[in-house]
Amino acid sequence: MSTRRRRMGGEHAENEIAPALGKTIQRLRKAYNMSLGELSEQSGVAKSIISQIERNETNPTIGTVWRLSRALDITLDEALKADSRENFLQHQTRAGIPMLTSEDGLCTLYIIGALGLVEVFQVYDFHAKPGGVLESEPHQAGSEEHLSVLSGMLSVTVDGETREIKTGETLRYRGDRAHRIQNTGDDDAHATMVVVLRPPVPEERR
Repeated sequence: MSTRRRRMGGEHAENEIAPALGKTIQRLRKAYNMSLGELSEQSGVAKSIISQIERNETNPTIGTVWRLSRALDITLDEALKADSRENFLQHQTRAGIPMLTSEDGLCTLYIIGALGLVEVFQVYDFHAKPGGVLESEPHQAGSEEHLSVLSGMLSVTVDGETREIKTGETLRYRGDRAHRIQNTGDDDAHATMVVVLRPPVPEERR
């Protein structure tokens, strides 16, 4: 007889303790690179029971969930909480991506990073016509920029010092000093730019 949980009557509602429990257990087990046997050994729950839980074919007791949550280093509440987030968070068409243009009109920045995170880090799709220059004032203290050239040649000047980078190369430099990006080649240049405004705190400062 199948032990798959039924969802038909209110009398079975108390058994629906965790509709998403199986997915949560499986996702965390794979994230830790654990086999069913390893999770069974660490939790004390039979491998066959864990397999049934992951396939949503059984309704585990609170004690079983507690042992699994301890083995996976999460709280009981986290194990039982349904993950209501959708798999795809946002889809922006090309027409819906914000665009910035340099003062000379030769450089274009498409904001392809999440707009809700712009105070932490920013991601741009950068295009520059030959001779195009993008001038930037210093960002906040400690900020950095990461520029990866996909095609063409660019030069980056930071506080009077200049470096050139070409296709396939990446340059990381201080964003908290005045800086300039220029297309010094004869062809259009294309690059990705990541601006990190809040770098991780060094271990010794924590």
